[in-house]
Amino acid sequence: MDKAQDRKAWSLRGIIPENHPRRESLLIREKVVEGMMENVVVPQGLIAQGRGECFDYLLGERTQDFALRAIEVSAAMLVTAKSPVISVNGNMAALAAHEIVDLAKSIPAKLEVNLFYRDEERERAIERKLREAGAEEVLGVGKNASETIPELFSERRRVSKEGIYSADVVLLGLEDGDRTEALVRLQKKVIAIDLNPLSRTSLTATVTIVDNVVRAIPELKKKVQDVRNKDREELERLIKGFHNRDNLRSALRYMSERLAQLSLTL
Repeated sequence: MDKAQDRKAWSLRGIIPENHPRRESLLIREKVVEGMMENVVVPQGLIAQGRGECFDYLLGERTQDFALRAIEVSAAMLVTAKSPVISVNGNMAALAAHEIVDLAKSIPAKLEVNLFYRDEERERAIERKLREAGAEEVLGVGKNASETIPELFSERRRVSKEGIYSADVVLLGLEDGDRTEALVRLQKKVIAIDLNPLSRTSLTATVTIVDNVVRAIPELKKKVQDVRNKDREELERLIKGFHNRDNLRSALRYMSERLAQLSLTL
């Protein structure tokens, strides 16, 4: 048994009691650690997970109304797009591979691996994770990432010609701000799932879903199915009427008010 298999076996032995108050959070954390053992997640991804977990506490670990508004607009944007793409990094693949694949099929949208800490072995590990979850095609692996995003100098600049390079709408999560800014400069609409409403990604994206990817992606799939029944003009009005900065302010207000309420309980 290799280290990844050994780690997975250990993590699934029921070490977290059913009535543990932090059970869901701990199980999510275990998924990221297992992803690292499988070469899907880099060690730096553990830091990103911890940072996101902190913001999720402030949300009460629930999908709030401002996130639901952003999810509805995102669904409208995805189903009206000509070439939608879901960009997948290691943490996303570790946390929600099946849900991501299901969402991609429901839109339909292409899947593309895009990494800051890029190497082909890791790209293949993420591709394998997505294919095991039911994906039929995964872009952005090896020589398929043959195009470059202008004015971007990290390994995230390498993208697929059939995927992100030609996309009009890109859904991404747990992202760094540089690529989001670059994609917006290229006139692409960017949907970000980010628990931090103050990150450059959140502030730059066309639509930011301030929520945990493990909740947001299944909710987004449900909403995609709902908005299909609406005519295109209605969906375009919905998109046009959304203002990302206003929604981010709602998220920040909620967090600050929740902190104030919690302080009274001490």
